[in-house]
Amino acid sequence: MKDGVHFGGFQVVSSEVWVFSYRFSVVSAKQRSRVKVLSFPISLCNPLTLQSSSEAPYVHSLIAFPSKAAYTVFSRFPMAAPSLPSPPGRARALFGHWPEWGKDPVKLLEDGAKLGKVFEIKLSSRTFVGYSPAWNRAILSDLETFRSKDSLSKAVPYLNGGIITRDAPEHKEDKSNLLRQFHTRPMGDFRLSLRDTFAANLPIGEFDALEWADIAVMRSLNAVFFSGQFPEALLQAYLAPLRKGFPAPFLPKPLLFRRFNAELGRLLERRKLEGGHDILFHLSSLENALEETRIALGAAHDTTTHSLAWAAWLVTHHPQYADKEWIPLLVKEVLRLYPPGWVGSRTVAKNVTIEGIALPKGAMVFYSPYLSHRDPDMWEDPLEFRPERWKRSKPPAWGYLPFGAGERICLGMNLANVLLEEALGLLVKSVMIPLRGDPSPVSGVTLGPRGPLMINRL
Repeated sequence: MKDGVHFGGFQVVSSEVWVFSYRFSVVSAKQRSRVKVLSFPISLCNPLTLQSSSEAPYVHSLIAFPSKAAYTVFSRFPMAAPSLPSPPGRARALFGHWPEWGKDPVKLLEDGAKLGKVFEIKLSSRTFVGYSPAWNRAILSDLETFRSKDSLSKAVPYLNGGIITRDAPEHKEDKSNLLRQFHTRPMGDFRLSLRDTFAANLPIGEFDALEWADIAVMRSLNAVFFSGQFPEALLQAYLAPLRKGFPAPFLPKPLLFRRFNAELGRLLERRKLEGGHDILFHLSSLENALEETRIALGAAHDTTTHSLAWAAWLVTHHPQYADKEWIPLLVKEVLRLYPPGWVGSRTVAKNVTIEGIALPKGAMVFYSPYLSHRDPDMWEDPLEFRPERWKRSKPPAWGYLPFGAGERICLGMNLANVLLEEALGLLVKSVMIPLRGDPSPVSGVTLGPRGPLMINRL
């Protein structure tokens, strides 16, 4: 390609030609739309520098993957110095922060948080990250400006749909419908069902808390969602990718989803004909009952699994909290230190200013419960595990977000708390000794312990 050639509204300023030719989709992150499809030889090492024919110069990062189909990730950023601090990147001019995000996104956010309450990272589009109460409140309460439809959840097949991706004004009405259905059955009935299920699945002797929690939570959700009638092998196969690292949860699995939806559809028809007392029955009257049930199940499993595994591990190291009266406070503290939903995202629907920072339309914004929960400006000794802190004071407003906040707060919050409390209530009746393990957090779709977490239950 010759320098100076125009395509898709952009002018090629410089390019280095190699012998390989790939087909690229040129995408403007600012406009979030496909511009043009090209085929040309391009260097796999150096960035292709493009200059807009109508705007200030921009540098676009080009990433080529040698496969049957090659794709680009264009990051459109001003060549001038950024207005917000940004954490260092190994090859930021070429790849933005994608290498750091792919390797350890939590560390990337921690590095950014050292620079200030709001910072910028460079992914596919301009991405602003904040964690102050004022930032959280703005992002989570203004549903007209900060939209969920094109957020990170869209990239995860398990979460792409239903109430999670619904935006205002439809979201409010749909949430009201779900609340009426979801909470029709008294929570006390769920407690009994969960208690029985966990009692039947208590570990004996040496066990990995992470593996045990995975199976126990799956069976508990089967009990309250489907009265235990969903085939366990299929349910386990469907949920397994959620606990794996990148890219497993992001990959489409049409055959598996087809089998899962077929079985879920069969159970839905039974509930409509025969009635029932489980969550599926109470959701069966909704027009999109299958999708909402599938999304709710996907959102519930690995979040609760990871929280339960961490709670079991921490209580063995802090046996002074192995008492029924401490369990609700222990759960709160586990969710503070290790919020499963470690980061949330929205897209900006219109130009807006928050905390004196101008956010352009089309940008991505992150709020991070993980960063908020560890902010020393909001929490005393934030890195310490101290359930007693919940006896002394209430959490800071818009500073404690394990289930989000505002209108979009998680519908499964009460069920998750009951599940964790019932499981831990049974575990702490026995003596448990920590053996070996790695509880350090690893980020995927949700935050989870690296594991294993080996415990001996006497």
